[in-house]
Amino acid sequence: MAQRAASRKTPPAGVKLSPDVERRAYGFRARVRWTDPVSKQRQTRSTVVKTMEEVDEFFAQMTRATEIGSDPTITFTAFVDSIGDRWKRGLDLTSTASGYEAGLRLRVIPALGHIQVGKITPGMIDRAIDDWEVRYSASVVKNSIAPLVRVLDEAVREDVIGANPAKNRARRSLNTDAPQRADSPRAYAIPDLDTLNKVADTCGAVHQSYHDHVMLAALLAARGSEVAGLRVGDVDWTNKIVTIERQVFPGQGGLVTKATKGRRARMVPILEALEPVLKRLTDGRAPEEPLLRGPRGGVLTTASIRRATHWDTMVVGLGLPNLKRHGLRHTGATWMADSGIPLHVLQQILGHRSIETTKLYLHPDTRHLMDAARQANAFLSRPTRKGTKPTQAPRI
Repeated sequence: MAQRAASRKTPPAGVKLSPDVERRAYGFRARVRWTDPVSKQRQTRSTVVKTMEEVDEFFAQMTRATEIGSDPTITFTAFVDSIGDRWKRGLDLTSTASGYEAGLRLRVIPALGHIQVGKITPGMIDRAIDDWEVRYSASVVKNSIAPLVRVLDEAVREDVIGANPAKNRARRSLNTDAPQRADSPRAYAIPDLDTLNKVADTCGAVHQSYHDHVMLAALLAARGSEVAGLRVGDVDWTNKIVTIERQVFPGQGGLVTKATKGRRARMVPILEALEPVLKRLTDGRAPEEPLLRGPRGGVLTTASIRRATHWDTMVVGLGLPNLKRHGLRHTGATWMADSGIPLHVLQQILGHRSIETTKLYLHPDTRHLMDAARQANAFLSRPTRKGTKPTQAPRI
């Protein structure tokens, strides 16, 4: 609807409207009036449009407003302001919510904020996502789609729209053409232990804590926040396992300590390559002490490690340009998968809710098919005993 000027008052639910229209030199002025049920004052909403079709649309929208109690012409930005934090219901306000807030503020509103909620189409959303995928990582795109879906879910609940046009967009395959895909965690892994030691030693040249963080994250297949949450008492030398049951990270209002992402503790076996690091960090220390802290005694975050070690430049120099800090967890998971650990055990070690996520770490080659072929060939090449007839297949 091509509006040149309009008052933004919205008729409340249940009121009776008095519509009228005037022809102007530049089009039509459409107006509705009503009596406010609380103040008893006469209120007006008007707009200037070019065609009678737009006049009829305006009257239909105002009639709709009296049925649903909200403005069907509201823009996306105005709707976000009107619902406040309601779209965050059920989110973890210490972590997930902040990423979604950034996605909404920095990407969704600039792309769609000026459009009426009722006129946002799946095509508009697809074009916005196409643009994001070119410029941002898969996780950033995901953190932009998620709040968009949530806000439009609220618009459905308020009857501003009949269906959420972003719903199916959330299932799009993100960055399908990118060489490092979110659904291929093996692609992020360090190839071998010697290379991991090079990464750790290079970080250790800045400070020992950075070396230890690299080794712990990789060989425990742990997230950075989970490494920060480890305590000395989590290391069980009798059974040679480390229990991961919490994560620590800076959040809103200060340091946040909470359960792991899966909200359940998991036990990880201590690999021999990690034993020297763990012995140095646990010897003579109280069980309740943090296992690892940074140069100044603070929590190590992936961002602080990136800055302190000049990570992006460092990994390029080591021939690992795509290695991120979270790639250390992918490294440990990939190595454990390749070692032949049973899938259900690997799922417990990694803390995955779905075994389908764990399956992503399995080697995508065809070695099991070659083994099957060798077995079949050995069977077929066995010499036939004299006086025996070849076994015939049963008739069906």
